[in-house]
Order: sequence, then structure tokens, then C-alpha cells
Amino acid sequence: MKEQKVRGFEVVNSAYIKVQMTEDEVKLPMRGDAGSAGYDFFSNETITLNVGGKHLFWTNVKAYMQQNELLEIHIRSSLGVKYGLVLSNGTGIIDSSYYGNPENDGNIGISITNRGEAPVLVKKGDRIAQGIFKQYLLADEDQVLHASRTGGFGSTKR
Repeated sequence: MKEQKVRGFEVVNSAYIKVQMTEDEVKLPMRGDAGSAGYDFFSNETITLNVGGKHLFWTNVKAYMQQNELLEIHIRSSLGVKYGLVLSNGTGIIDSSYYGNPENDGNIGISITNRGEAPVLVKKGDRIAQGIFKQYLLADEDQVLHASRTGGFGSTKR
């Protein structure tokens, strides 16, 4: 009997790869050690983040999870403390409905802003953020605006 997947990561379909590389070159997120809650995401490119500048790092990775779960994305603490790097949106929220959406197949993009005092070189293969799977609760009388999702950033017209 085949085991049912519960939560994890996959490479996006080759048609949705944003940073040119083969599917075999994509590095899936992994935990640093057995006690780590977060799964480290890796940069697929080398770029200098100038002071005040921001960059959207496409991971070429999608996350699958149960319907009542989400994946929170946080900057790695060392990048925030040492270099002043922050996620451009504070905390990234990856919903279960983002997986496999028709616009980008659920490709996770991580936007990072340099609020530090010096340019920061981010190299291909550097760990840039971490994702933590969490469960969430619904309110009584819960209502939804849209029956399904079609995309990513701004897909709800905001």
C-alpha cells in the first residue's frame, strides 16, 4: 500500500521554474539538525543586496500540506541580526491552496530587503530563510471570499 503524503516539499513543474536550472539542481528545504523546527530555504542565485534594496528569491520549490495547515516563512536569525536583512512582508504565509496553483504551480518566492548599513552578498546555495509548518483554527461562522485560488502574490486582487 502506498503511503499518503502529509506535508513536505517538491520541485515545481519544469514549466514554472523561475531561476534557470534543472529540476535535479533544485535543493529542497531541510532542517539543520534533529532539534530544528524550521526547514532552511536556499538561494538559487548570487546577488548583492544593496542598502535599502530588495530582491525576490524564487526557490523553485512548492510545499504540500493538509488543508488546516500553513507554512510560515521567516528570515534566518543570523541574517537579520548580523546584516539587517528582513523579509519584505514581515512573515511569509504559504497557504495549502497555493500548492499547484495554475499561475505558478506554487513556486515559493522569498522577498528580502536589506535594512542594514552595508551591502550584503548572498551566494547561490546560502540558506536565506526558514519555513515552519503550523496548524491553524477557523472562526465560528467562517466565510471565504473565493472558492479557489488561481495564483500567488496579489491573487486576491490586493
